[in-house]
Amino acid sequence: MRMTGNTILITGGTSGIGRALAEAFHDRGNRVIITGRRLSLLEEIAADRPGLVGLPLDLDDPSSISKLANDVRACFPELNMLIANAGISRSEDMTAEGWDVSDAQAIIETNILGILRATAAFLPLLKTQKAAAIMATSSNLAFIPRADFPTYCASKAFLHSWLQSLRHQLRNIPVEVLELSPPYVQTELTGSHQVTDPRAIPVDAYVAEVMQLLETGRHPRGEVLVERDRARRSAEREGRYDDVFAAINPA
Repeated sequence: MRMTGNTILITGGTSGIGRALAEAFHDRGNRVIITGRRLSLLEEIAADRPGLVGLPLDLDDPSSISKLANDVRACFPELNMLIANAGISRSEDMTAEGWDVSDAQAIIETNILGILRATAAFLPLLKTQKAAAIMATSSNLAFIPRADFPTYCASKAFLHSWLQSLRHQLRNIPVEVLELSPPYVQTELTGSHQVTDPRAIPVDAYVAEVMQLLETGRHPRGEVLVERDRARRSAEREGRYDDVFAAINPA
């Protein structure tokens, strides 16, 4: 992945990992476009960083993605990098009386279909560039799930598999496909408590390590894994799956 001189679109770029990535790439001299649902927040972030652009996007609305793609093609035809980062997470108690699939449906809509829609919208443009890349945010919970977040973990397992297929299909096309699989990071993904949870990695420290991995090309098989990710990623291969699953899902 080229680290400077890019035009980068980041979905879910108004908070958490997405915003930290936007700022890190912007600091390296890239043109960065962030998207989100709240226009006022987009304008506030862009005002603090001259040259950073905020455009509205509702990933659950195909027409919104279509409009964004048209705007980007018109205003930023040099776009060569998509970071598909937007996602949501909700716990689900499938033993509860009256449990339904509404939360699961919302997660699938954003975490799976949102990524697919964004990729479909921008892949034609990316394929015309000389140094293009797609990086999607998965999770290390794709490898061993946390059972109280069943659909969230399953959505990330879907992405892990789907990105492997996308990478293979694009093997003869100069579009690099990367998977970002964060561990537990201090963001608001599961609520405000996560931001200050000492068990989670500070978001700036996480993104700094990610940028170093990208700069040095240390992402075998297209997987961008910080050191804290590696033990869970290799647990099944090394015969530690049951122990790790029990540790994160106590009886």
